[in-house]
Amino acid sequence: MSYVLIGLGFYVVCMLAIGLYASRKVGTTEDFIVAGKRLSLPLCTATLAATWFGGGICIGAASAAYQGGLLAVIADPFGAALCLFVAGFFYVRILRRMGLMTIASLFTTRFNKNAGLLASLCTIPAYVGWVASLMVAFGRILQSLTGIDPSTGILVAAAIVLLYTFAGGMWAVTLTDFVQVTILTLGLLILAPILISDMGGWQALAAQIPADRFHLYPRNAGSADWFAYARDWLVIGLGNLAGQDLIQRSLSSRDEKVAYRSAYLAGLLYITVGLIPVFLGLAGSVILPNLSNPDLVMMELALKYLPEAALVLFVGALVSALLSSADSALLAPASVVGWDIMRYIKPDISERTALMVSRISVVVFGLFALWLALDKTSVYDLMVDSWSILLATLFVPLTGGIWWKKGNESGCLASIIVGFITWQILLVASPDLPADLIAVPFAALAFVTVSLFTQRRTPPKPLLNEKGDAVGFSRRVGTDIFYKDQP
Repeated sequence: MSYVLIGLGFYVVCMLAIGLYASRKVGTTEDFIVAGKRLSLPLCTATLAATWFGGGICIGAASAAYQGGLLAVIADPFGAALCLFVAGFFYVRILRRMGLMTIASLFTTRFNKNAGLLASLCTIPAYVGWVASLMVAFGRILQSLTGIDPSTGILVAAAIVLLYTFAGGMWAVTLTDFVQVTILTLGLLILAPILISDMGGWQALAAQIPADRFHLYPRNAGSADWFAYARDWLVIGLGNLAGQDLIQRSLSSRDEKVAYRSAYLAGLLYITVGLIPVFLGLAGSVILPNLSNPDLVMMELALKYLPEAALVLFVGALVSALLSSADSALLAPASVVGWDIMRYIKPDISERTALMVSRISVVVFGLFALWLALDKTSVYDLMVDSWSILLATLFVPLTGGIWWKKGNESGCLASIIVGFITWQILLVASPDLPADLIAVPFAALAFVTVSLFTQRRTPPKPLLNEKGDAVGFSRRVGTDIFYKDQP
């Protein structure tokens, strides 16, 4: 076990060194938030895939599959992969063409600064919850290796991610993500077959798993079950389309081709490699029944079957997944504060001040996530629930702002407010129904109705690119000129 801890310590030191090296590339807020908009296809794909490969899939989804089979992991990885494909086809091209810095910037440009402020405020809690889930997962890993209290591991994870994200911003996140997703992919592809073979082979294991664990849709279900099933697909599948982490990578890409192609490639990687922890969780339900803490199933399997050298690689792969997502989730709200909220408060803010505020925000949100992680310990629930607010509030005005030219600032504000209020009311009035999903049609109705009734008072604004030219929709779907400038 000492070799595993030494290897883990060496790996963490390497990640910190890469992150601190990346800090030398940060001279402006644009460098810190979107890596100077210079990411190539390999780097953009790696950082996007690494963002998705986190505690939610490697710890949380394995645990959920262990307890409930494939139906328990519809949100992640299936819904998350859906989000990447939809984003690549319908969203990231035009957002990159506009030359934005954050997702909230779209709301400011397309609607007004009040819409941008509301979008910023909705973005922050989603990512704080996600960072907390990843810290919890890191604590679970150290608990398995050393037997220490998970709180200690959570504190260690917070310190590591805070340090290199504070120093290097998006450049640090990208370079460490590239290393981390490489280690994770190779680790899972090499070690998963070894684990399955040592456990008796997949056919022998599958024969012992109840058939209903392989169902991809509910059988003999009522309306409430189907509502919950739809929510599982869409809470991340649609909710994270308004996610700063996804958009931030697209905006960091060298051009719009890199933006949408990296989304497709990351989606393919996620729906293939991302299913490995799910099947290991299913296998674990046979090999290790009645685990007191299902979040530990991946580590318990590794400790039971892998030799020490392979265990070092396996732990490195899991830690890679956690850190690569945690840094991205931490940078997202900090970017929104440094770029959007500060410009709302002080439009003429200096470059130096904006960069300083972004870095301070990394620390503030990291500490808040740490408090949340110490208070709540369900990895998968923390991860999935983080996207509810984005689905209920921002998905409709984001989509309408891009694809419906009559949408205006009044409709946007009404949609966000109605979506949020409906979501909160339904959480109390109908706790068994997916409140975030049901809030979407109410938000859409508010967006359309209010926009149409206020056209004369607040005329819609066009989508503008970096040069101030209008960006419109081309009917040539699927080509490299999916979007074109229009006079």
